[in-house]
Amino acid sequence: MATTASSTVSSKPDLGSLRIGDTQRKSADTGKRLGIAVMVLLLLAAVAFAGFALRNRKPVVEVAAVTKAEVGGRAALLNASGYVTPRRRATIAAKITGRVTSVHFDEGTRVGEGQLLATLDDSDVQRALASAKADRDTSRATIADFEVQLRNANIQLKRAQDLKAAGVQTQEALDNASTAADSLKAKIELAKQQVAGAEARIGEAQQNVDNCTIRAPFAGIVVSKDAQVGEMVSPISAGGGFTRTGIATIVDMNSNEIEVDVNEAYIARVVPNQPVTAVLDAYPDWQIPSKVRTVIPTADRQKATVKVRISFLKLDPRILPDMGIKVTFLGDEIVAKPGAEPAALVPADAVRDDGGKKIVFLALQDHVERRAVKVGSSRGSDVEILGGLSVGDSVVVKGPQDLKDGQAVEIKK
Repeated sequence: MATTASSTVSSKPDLGSLRIGDTQRKSADTGKRLGIAVMVLLLLAAVAFAGFALRNRKPVVEVAAVTKAEVGGRAALLNASGYVTPRRRATIAAKITGRVTSVHFDEGTRVGEGQLLATLDDSDVQRALASAKADRDTSRATIADFEVQLRNANIQLKRAQDLKAAGVQTQEALDNASTAADSLKAKIELAKQQVAGAEARIGEAQQNVDNCTIRAPFAGIVVSKDAQVGEMVSPISAGGGFTRTGIATIVDMNSNEIEVDVNEAYIARVVPNQPVTAVLDAYPDWQIPSKVRTVIPTADRQKATVKVRISFLKLDPRILPDMGIKVTFLGDEIVAKPGAEPAALVPADAVRDDGGKKIVFLALQDHVERRAVKVGSSRGSDVEILGGLSVGDSVVVKGPQDLKDGQAVEIKK
C-alpha cells in the first residue's frame, strides 16, 4: 500500500519547470531589438543608395542642330505645326438599310466619279418594281379594251342619232347610246390616271433599286474599307454594333492642304496669300513651297488659337492626309548687307541668359560645354547667332536650368 501511494505522489506534474526565468526574457528582448536595428540599418542603406543614385544620375537633355541662315531671302515671322487635311473627304454610306452583296474596291484603290463601289441585296425592291410594272401594264390593257368598246359605242350613238332624226327611234334610246359612249370615255381617263400612278410607283421602286448600288461621288483614293460582304449597312446607327454606317472613305488627293492652329497673339502676322515654307515630319529635308489660303474667322476660346488653312503650290504623291507638318510663315524680302557673313540659326529656347551674357550649352558626346555667343535678330522662333557656334553643332534646347560646364548628360533620342 505504501508503495502505491509513493508512486502516485511522484507522478504529479512539476508546473514550476514551465516558468520562464528573467535571464530567458532578457535574451528574447535582446534578439527582438537586434532584428529591429538590422531592419532600420537596411532601410537607411536603401535610402542612402537611392539618394546616391539620384545624385549621380545624368540629366536628360534635348538637342537641336545649328543651321545656316541664308543671306537675303524672306524673314521667318512665325512657326507653327499642324496636319495635312483634304478639303474633299467623304465617308460613303448607303441611303437605305440593307445587306452588302458585293464590294468592288480595297484600300488604296483609285476610283473615278460614278464608279461602282458596292451593291446591296435588292431582291425585295426588285419584286416591288415588278409589281408596279405589272399594275401599269394591266391599266394599259384596260385602256385598250375601253377604246374598242368606245368605238362600238360611237357607232351605236351615230345610228341612234340617225334613227332619231328619221323619227324611227325614241329620244330615250339616243340618250342611252350617248351615256354609254361618255361612260367609256370616263373609264379611259380613269385608266390613264391609273397608268400614271403605276409609272410613279415604278419610279419609286426603281429609285429603291438604284439605292442598292453605291457609287463614288468624286474621283479619289479609297483610304478606308468599312464594310464586308454579308454585313448590314444603314444610313443611321441601328442594330447596335452589328450594323455599319459607312461603306468606304474616299479622299481627293488633289484637295490636300495644311491646317494649323496659330496662337491668337500672333495671328496679326498671318494674311491671305502669304508665302509659307512647309516641312513634313516624314521628310525633314524637303521644303515645300506653300501659301496661306484663308484664315478661318473664328477663335478657339479653350486653346486661344485661330485656325489657318495653307495650300501647297505643287502637290506631290508623298503628301498624304493626316501627316504631321511644320510650317514657317515668311515675311518680306531681307536685304542683305554688302559683305555680310551668313549667320547661324538656333531655336530661341537654346539661348540662355547668364549674368547679362547670352550663352548656349554645346552638346558633345556625353557632356555639355558652356559657350558664350553673339546673338543677332530673331527669325520667327529661331535666333541668329553671329559668333560662337558653327553650322552642324548640337545645342541643348530642353534641359535642367542648373546645367554646368562639363556636366555629364544623357541626350534624348
